[in-house]
Amino acid sequence: MTTIGFVGAGNIGSQVARQAVKHGYDVVLSNSRGPETLADLVAELGDHARAATTAEAAEAGDLVVVSVPYGAIEAVPAAPLAGKVIIDTTNYFPPRDGNIAELDDERESEAGRVQRHFADSRVVKTFNRILAAEITSTARDQGAADRRALTIFGDDAEAKQLVTKFVDSIGFDVVDGGSLDDSRSVQPNSQG
Repeated sequence: MTTIGFVGAGNIGSQVARQAVKHGYDVVLSNSRGPETLADLVAELGDHARAATTAEAAEAGDLVVVSVPYGAIEAVPAAPLAGKVIIDTTNYFPPRDGNIAELDDERESEAGRVQRHFADSRVVKTFNRILAAEITSTARDQGAADRRALTIFGDDAEAKQLVTKFVDSIGFDVVDGGSLDDSRSVQPNSQG
């Protein structure tokens, strides 16, 4: 695996991209405003980064980081991500995303709803319980005494292994938190 696609290159996505490039990955970045709006970030990241459309970033990525506001998930086309392992960094925040009944009454987990939208992809949730700046400021080499751990959640064992390898390679230990449904335990608005 050498290329990470990004659907969303805002606070979280851009920080994960920085770490990915620092650790030898190529990145293909996209956002809802178009590739031309990513020129400064691509220039900062250098030769291992390029801007593209969402479909192109999805096609190019061995893994694809989906890092958009939770309320925008359903606007992300699912077809270009079919068959891909998706790293879901989202958090539901009603003041920004609007109220979503299935989440408000906890009939569905945030990650489960993302998996339902990307039904032909394999979703792994992580990077959703870390501040954006900490992705670059707290990353550490393997074996460092102060290395931070991130929790991952997913229903596909192989996808979780791929995401674990990536997260470990860019500076974080990994704790397997269980299934996508188990991710309810880290949802910001969870009662459980």
